[in-house]
Amino acid sequence: MSFQRLLLEVANELSKDEVKALAFLCTDLLGRNPASVETASDLFSRLRDRDELSAERPHLLTELLHIIQRPRLVHQLNLTDYVSANVISPYRKLLYNLSEELNKNDLNDMKFLLNENLPRKKLEDVTTLEVFLELEHKDLINETNLELLETTIQSICPMLIAKINQYKVLQETHRGPVAQETSRPRYNTYPAEEKQFLESRVRTLTNEIPGLPSLAESNLNSSNISMDVPNMLHSGGEFEALSHGVKGLSTATVRSDASAMSPPEHETSSGELMSPTATTSTGLETYPMTAATRGVCLIINNYDFTNSIKTLSKREGTQFDLECLHKVFTWLRFEIKTHQDCTSKKMLSVMQDLSSRDHSQMDCLVCVVLSHGNEGSVYGVDGNTVAIRELMEPFSGQNCSSLIQKPKMFFIQACQGSDEQRPVYIESDGPTRGSIQSDAVAAKDSIPSVADFLLGMATVPSFVSFRERSSGTWFIQSFCQNLVEMVAGSYDLLTILTKVNADVSRKTDSRGMKKQMPQPAFSLTKKVVFPIPTEPPPSLSR
Repeated sequence: MSFQRLLLEVANELSKDEVKALAFLCTDLLGRNPASVETASDLFSRLRDRDELSAERPHLLTELLHIIQRPRLVHQLNLTDYVSANVISPYRKLLYNLSEELNKNDLNDMKFLLNENLPRKKLEDVTTLEVFLELEHKDLINETNLELLETTIQSICPMLIAKINQYKVLQETHRGPVAQETSRPRYNTYPAEEKQFLESRVRTLTNEIPGLPSLAESNLNSSNISMDVPNMLHSGGEFEALSHGVKGLSTATVRSDASAMSPPEHETSSGELMSPTATTSTGLETYPMTAATRGVCLIINNYDFTNSIKTLSKREGTQFDLECLHKVFTWLRFEIKTHQDCTSKKMLSVMQDLSSRDHSQMDCLVCVVLSHGNEGSVYGVDGNTVAIRELMEPFSGQNCSSLIQKPKMFFIQACQGSDEQRPVYIESDGPTRGSIQSDAVAAKDSIPSVADFLLGMATVPSFVSFRERSSGTWFIQSFCQNLVEMVAGSYDLLTILTKVNADVSRKTDSRGMKKQMPQPAFSLTKKVVFPIPTEPPPSLSR
């Protein structure tokens, strides 16, 4: 039987209420209101369009049928050979299971209790699942906030509180305070070849992390690299405040020793992987990562400075950074937006346009700027500078409400000055001559003094960063490589950036003369952990 025919068979077997239940369970995968799904065929088509369901990966179908208690249909259609994918989050399953236990009288009582929370019109002729959706739309409940749900259930059917408590215990045990990612299968339920791949990734990370060896040291080619430092302008006093400390902001060059790393993953008794970032003893939470599309990844790639009012060279090698960023963040399920060769005004315009977009259905935001720079600012291709703060401020809570309490992450590949860091000598590999291009921006006073921002700088204040014509910049290449290696192990982003610090700090030119030290600054209030993608990671080698 063809897969399309099999889906039709399933669709013909399902009732209207079952279709609504499946659509609700797939809310996070569809990225839209499940009420717009009218038929099972419509649902399956949307899932196939989003590459969540296919003949090669029918596991989601098996899982959905088991959740709605249709095991006979699983056997009848010979789907028993496919292990349930466990794509649907425990949170979504909890809400569905609660709805199955509540009768018509319970629903009426629930509507009465929620009169103060939801408009009366929203409570007319709706099912229990639709009430839950309205509560979610109003942000009154979510995977980490079940207070209103508990209060309501306690009043109408106290025996169901046990289900909510069980969910909360499982979340604390398996992932810390954060709910399981809804748009990714759990590790133990991948198809065999994907599970084998991830196991090898985790073993590799476990072996590498203790001593922090470099994941990939690039060989410098002295025949095609050169040094160019643009004319630098000294920033005014507006960038000096953070050097004395901005309230509420943590700015640090993170430790690069093994003690700064999270412990490796291990399996629970049920076979599920626990995140190495779960720290229930400290109560540190993780930002929810539940949307079908993780968020927008904006990349500004400034290469050609021919028409610049200042003497700024073309940024040879930046295309390699762009390609790697595109591959990695596509793999992480971001929507990629790329802008080439932006003037200073264009950069500001791009940021304003992006901040005016509705991000309510997304988990976070990533912006990467590849350009020349000066302390506290980056250059447009016209030779005019834009303060990093100006690029970030459009995304503050006052200017972009749909990103409130969501991580907003900015990565700047540009110099922060014209000085070159010199090594504390260990040993030089030889006298071969060669040099590396620089992108002569400080974390100082750049990040807004509000919560949930992260700024990853290629280098510390006053110093240059380096770019190889043949393989891109030290910072971006290490960042992409470590994302590929460490996301598969569920490491949080600051741990990954610590590893980037360690790798880049060990790099040098062919004469052992040039060094670079990246620097993150952040006002994050939770951990950033990207869900493990179902697809194998991209190859970054050329």
